[in-house]
Amino acid sequence: MTQKTVAGLRCSEVLELLSAYLDGELEPVDVERIEGHLLGCPNCERFGKHFGAMVVSLHRGPDRPEPVDTRLVSRLLSQLDELGIEP
Repeated sequence: MTQKTVAGLRCSEVLELLSAYLDGELEPVDVERIEGHLLGCPNCERFGKHFGAMVVSLHRGPDRPEPVDTRLVSRLLSQLDELGIEP
């Protein structure tokens, strides 16, 4: 990737600060500089969107699986037992 300087920041500097930016840990002046860079650098904007989506997903935590129908489990266990297969 070619380094660009936009809004006073190089791409590598934006990448170093991206996590703190997404977590709301930066001073307003730094937020403004990063947002200016993202608006002027399509590569960093694209990466930032993907990285941001991943961070949001991780903060949410894993999706909870749907509960399994106990009758279905009982039937499956019975069938396994009839076949002589230990679960």
